[in-house]
Amino acid sequence: MISIKNTSLMISLLCTLLFWQCQSNQSDNQTQNPERSAQTTSPNEVWTEQEANSWYENQPWLVGANFVPSNAINQLEMWQAETWSPELIDKELGWAADLGMNTMRVYLHDIPYWTDKEGFKSRISEFLDICQKHDIRPMLVIFDSVWDPSPEAGTQPEPKQGLHNSGWVQSPGKAFLTDKSKWPQLRDYVVDLVGSFKDDDRILAWDIVNEPDNDNGNSYGKNNLKEEPANKKELGVELVKAAFGWAREANPSQPITSAPWYGDWSSPENMIEMNRWLFTNSDIITFHNYDTPEDFSQRVEHLKQFNKPMICTEYMARPAGSTFQTILPLAKENNVGMINWGFVAGKSNTIYPWDSWQQAYDDEPPVWFHDIFREDGTPYIPEEVAFIKEITEEEN
Repeated sequence: MISIKNTSLMISLLCTLLFWQCQSNQSDNQTQNPERSAQTTSPNEVWTEQEANSWYENQPWLVGANFVPSNAINQLEMWQAETWSPELIDKELGWAADLGMNTMRVYLHDIPYWTDKEGFKSRISEFLDICQKHDIRPMLVIFDSVWDPSPEAGTQPEPKQGLHNSGWVQSPGKAFLTDKSKWPQLRDYVVDLVGSFKDDDRILAWDIVNEPDNDNGNSYGKNNLKEEPANKKELGVELVKAAFGWAREANPSQPITSAPWYGDWSSPENMIEMNRWLFTNSDIITFHNYDTPEDFSQRVEHLKQFNKPMICTEYMARPAGSTFQTILPLAKENNVGMINWGFVAGKSNTIYPWDSWQQAYDDEPPVWFHDIFREDGTPYIPEEVAFIKEITEEEN
């Protein structure tokens, strides 16, 4: 028979062992997630102001571009095994590093995942290695609501002369978006993707859906090229809300976000429901702005109400007055991270403006809409490149 005294001693020893095991586990987690270790957020919870700002204090002033290699017309051509081009990516990201850029916003796609899950994730890891070589930490975009609603695996179309983003594709495509019975597959994709890289310090952040409530009206919708669902906008809203939940299931150490791109942001009461939801549920504030310096400054002032870090994940449309020389100084003054649209002019055709969907361009436009370099690395505007180098060098 065990005495009461011996039983008490055993219980005491067991409690001590459990305490030190918990301490050891906590220490291991902090070692794996140095940026997240000081945070107390549980899975499925939005980062607090303190957590978000603590994360941002550990970042440099973020400057980069939306990146697709010049030989890819869309995300599929970038990520499919048959057209995967690490050497070209390495060369072009080297040009970005020379500018002082330290981040890139890069679109993924679900189709390469269904084709070869492990191969797709291996290519993502290889891409992250290339980025790390150049001291670049990318923001990865999981879904996109804009352009061609019917993506297909395999050989992608050639660019159409003078047409902005003539081959870019949505993710998921219309077949998945309109069939709710397939959404559990989308959940599996997000949970596996984010979960596979949830503690990977090579990744800056996750952008869940690009412009989720964009009805694609200016391009495919307006021109009746490919039919969009009548409730496309509503489905996009449902998708981003669901996908935020799926991403949080994986409990990533990196922040998750999605960017409003239009509307009144002066107060929560004046916002449309989608924008209010995105600003409230994002760990860090992201937004798009292709407008004048005055409008950009007003947007930034409005977004300060959330007391969280801000990154403009799309800007720079030269004919609209959104340029590096006019916008970057304002962003730097307000500590806003900046990611312009376009890097190397190539198959995406983004040197052409949005209105090319209404009037095609036979020749190079008089002023490039987006992009910085020609395919051989020659700057479109040498003075512009010199300015970017100067303003990033000042920060570093």
